Amino acid sequence: MKNKNTYYITTPIYYPSANFHIGHCYTTIIADAIARYKRLEGYDVCFQTGTDEHGQKIENKAKESGVSPKEYVDEIVQNAINLWDSLNISYDKFLRTTDDIHVKTVQKIFEKLYEKGDIYKGEYKGLYCTPCESFWTASQLVEGKCPDCGRDVHEVKEEAYFLKLSKYQDRLVKYIEEHPGFIQPESRKNEMINNFIQPGLEDLCVSRTSFSWGIPVTFDQNHVVYVWLDALSNYISSLGYMSEDDSEFQKYWPANLHLVGKEIIRFHTIVWPIMLMALDLPLPQQVFGHGWLVINGAKISKSLGNYRDPREYICDYGVDAVRYFVLREVSFGNDGTFSEEALVARTNADLANNLGNLVNRTISMGNKYFNGSVKNLKITEEIDADFIHIINDLVNVVREKMNILHVSEAIAAIFEVLRRANKYIDETTPWILAKDDHLSDRLQTVLYNLLESIRVCACLLAPFMPDTSIEILKQLNTQHQELEYLDDHCYELSQPTPIFQRIDVK
Repeated sequence: MKNKNTYYITTPIYYPSANFHIGHCYTTIIADAIARYKRLEGYDVCFQTGTDEHGQKIENKAKESGVSPKEYVDEIVQNAINLWDSLNISYDKFLRTTDDIHVKTVQKIFEKLYEKGDIYKGEYKGLYCTPCESFWTASQLVEGKCPDCGRDVHEVKEEAYFLKLSKYQDRLVKYIEEHPGFIQPESRKNEMINNFIQPGLEDLCVSRTSFSWGIPVTFDQNHVVYVWLDALSNYISSLGYMSEDDSEFQKYWPANLHLVGKEIIRFHTIVWPIMLMALDLPLPQQVFGHGWLVINGAKISKSLGNYRDPREYICDYGVDAVRYFVLREVSFGNDGTFSEEALVARTNADLANNLGNLVNRTISMGNKYFNGSVKNLKITEEIDADFIHIINDLVNVVREKMNILHVSEAIAAIFEVLRRANKYIDETTPWILAKDDHLSDRLQTVLYNLLESIRVCACLLAPFMPDTSIEILKQLNTQHQELEYLDDHCYELSQPTPIFQRIDVK
């Protein structure tokens, strides 16, 4: 049985590409922040991502390149790994759908569902979008095009195996009704019910014979497993489901959170739950379908000329500035706009002027007035109690926001305390206190309060801006990770160095 102190979070496994853009990174950056936050709270976290390497699209691209599909994906999968490393993504598992453990599990799942009668053999005739690896009915098309990517679909006719989605329709509806938090946000849930489930679920084609790059069906070698049944199984194959050692599956399943883009939520809230029901397995606690990052109202795309490799932004502005912008700028669940101009504006206003300036001048004053040794002499005034209350309440505010996945609001709360700390400097005027020897103890108390506000904020920023958090604590020269105000700590400060420089807008 799953341990209550575990937390299993997943992103979709990504199509391996040499051309990832910042929109591809959005899901993974958010998932990383949530995973890091849960670790900060003391959870045993398993955070999984990976690459989805089968399907007709891959086979076609490999032929164009003159190599085998496996050689093709081997060459470019490293690009995804390098990108996640450059973004400081702290995943625990990286699964490739070509991994042996995954291939064997998918074959066993297919066999089990076939033996139960939930997969049966028939003939498929219908519409298929190769780029999305998706089957569609004519009524689901938008102006005759794929409703997800807007590209042409083509008619296919071939022998195929089918998964009995229709058999589980009523059970799925009942589950969604009894678990109102299962599909989030609410708009996605309504879309799935009204547009896909209520009109009636058709059985899903789950094998192909028109190409060979996929996981073979063990009892019918002319067929390979449909890429979505293959891909969705990764969430349990990586945990050892149906293997000799399923201890991780027993420990972490069901998942706490599947984090997906809105364009693939249909598979995760209809096909995947029905697969799990057919396997007699518990469903994940929540599937959250977030919006897209867009530029000038359009999806980021190389063909539209608004594409840049995310590593270029990291090189220009720093990894934590990019992470901060993506996490802070977008109200989670909605589409958000990405632009370099807005990234620069956020960096200058929030990171350089607010956070960076506060850290630099507080540590500088501690070094200047007390040779870097600052302790709490508790010469307090009324203003201190209010400031300390705000510091102590921050951990509760952040927890409340993160529990409902309002990541942007959690970060905003931290930066509000940082702004309050800058205001506290203006209100207490340390430079005036420093002119009077009789006020030295009061000055040291003020600086101590400021240092504690910085320390608490730095600890709470760790999930969102991990390198920045480490650097601030290094300059504070402290190992304390408590998330509330400590009244008896003694600081021996390091020399300050700028954490964020203002970016000149040319």
